Amino acid sequence: MGRSSSTGKKMSLVAFMQASNVSWFQGSWLYPSGDPDYLSVDYYRRVVEVLEAGRFDMVFFDDRLAMPGVFGHAVDETVLTGARSVKLDLSVVLGALAPFTRHIGLGATCSTTFSSPYSLARMFSTLDHLSGGRAAWNIVTSLNDSEAENFGLSEHVEHDERYAIAEEFVELASQLWASWDEDAVVQDRATRMFADPAKVREVNFKGKYFSSRGPLTVPRSPQGRPVLIQAGQSPKGRDFAARTADVIFINAHTIDQAKEQYADQKRRIKDAGRDPDQVKILPVTYAVCGETETIAKEKVALMNSLVDPRAALVLLSDALNFDFSGMDIDAPLPDDMGDRVTGSKGLFEALKKSVAAAHGPDRAPRLSDLIERRASLAAAPCFVGDGNQIADQMEQWVQEGACDGFVIAATHIPGTFEEFVRLVVPTLRERGLVDREYGTGTLRDSMGLAPA
Repeated sequence: MGRSSSTGKKMSLVAFMQASNVSWFQGSWLYPSGDPDYLSVDYYRRVVEVLEAGRFDMVFFDDRLAMPGVFGHAVDETVLTGARSVKLDLSVVLGALAPFTRHIGLGATCSTTFSSPYSLARMFSTLDHLSGGRAAWNIVTSLNDSEAENFGLSEHVEHDERYAIAEEFVELASQLWASWDEDAVVQDRATRMFADPAKVREVNFKGKYFSSRGPLTVPRSPQGRPVLIQAGQSPKGRDFAARTADVIFINAHTIDQAKEQYADQKRRIKDAGRDPDQVKILPVTYAVCGETETIAKEKVALMNSLVDPRAALVLLSDALNFDFSGMDIDAPLPDDMGDRVTGSKGLFEALKKSVAAAHGPDRAPRLSDLIERRASLAAAPCFVGDGNQIADQMEQWVQEGACDGFVIAATHIPGTFEEFVRLVVPTLRERGLVDREYGTGTLRDSMGLAPA
C-alpha cells in the first residue's frame, strides 16, 4: 500500500468493550499484563483516555442481562471459567466516564425486550446532554432464556416477535425524543416563561406492545436522539437495521464476506428510502500489534493458548440459546441445527460460513468447529503485524468496499488499545485515513451521520 489513501475515504474507529471481567475475547482475563481492576472506574477511565488520544470515534459497551446459564441449565461453568460472569450496569458506567472525556462517543447496548421505552429514552437523552451530544444506543432484542428468566419469563420471546417489539419500541422512543422542540426552552425571567407549551407535546402513543402519554421529562438533547447502532445478522435483522440504524456492526470473517454483507446492507438501506452514504457499516475485528511481525505472531499464539474450551461452550450455548452440554463435540451437527437454534440465527449461519471457508464446503460442521471459530481469534477477522502491516490490511478493506471502518475488539485490557494507538494510529493518520484531531459538534457530526 502507498503512504497515503488513494480514495480519500476516512475510516471510523469504534472500540468494543465490556464492563466485565473479560473483553469479547474470552481468554482476556488470563493475559499476563491484563488489568484485573474492572470494578473500578479508573479501569474504564484509563481506556477511554487512551482511545480519545487515538481519535477513536466511539467506545461501545456490549451487554447481557444474565450470567450465561444455558449450558447445562446452570451457571457453574460460567463462574468457574469467568465466561462473562460479571456485567456492570452500563448507564452508570457511561455516566461516570462522560466527565473524563470531551470528544469520544459513548455507546451502550440496551434491550428492547426487557426495557421500558420511556426509561430508556430518558436515560439516553440525559447522557446525551451531560456528554455534550455523544450518546449512542445499540439496539438489541435479547436472545436467550437466561435473560428471560431474570425478568420473570420461562423462555425468551420468539425471533420474529422480538423484532416486532423492537420496531414499536424504537418508534415510541423516537416520538418521546421529539416531544420537545429544539427551541422549546425559553427561560425568560421577565415573563416568567420557562418553556413554550406549544413546543412541548404529549405523544399519546398506543401500540400493540407499548403505550406512553409523554412528553419526555428531558428537553431535546444536542443530537436530537442518540446515534442508533444495530448488529442484526438475520434477514429480518438486516432489514430492521436498514430502517433504523445510523451505524451497523457486521460479523464477517473474510474480506469477501464483508463485501457481500456491505453491498447487501447498503442496498437494503437504499430500498428503505435512506441515504446509504450516511449509515456506517463496521465489521468487528481483532488487531494484534507488535513492534515487529514476529512479536505480533507470538502474541497470537499466547492468546489462543488462553482459550478455555469449557468457557467457549458456555458462551456458544448462550449466544445461540441452545444447550450443547449433551452433544459430542466431534460429531457432525444435525441437519436441522439451524431450526433448533433459537438465539442468534445470523451468528449460527456466519459460523457455518466461517467453518466452510476454513475446511471446505463439503465438510459437515462439527460443534468443535463452532467452538474454534467462536472462542479463538478466529471469531473475527484478525489483523496481525507491526503498525504498517495492520494499517495496510485495514486500508485494503476500506478501499475495496468491505466497510466504512472498524470495531476493534479488545484481546486484553488496556494493552490492545494502548498498542493500537501507539503503533497503528500514527500510520493511519499519515495516510489520511483518520483525522488527527476531533472537530466541533456532536458524535453525529464527528462520524458524518445524518441529522436526527
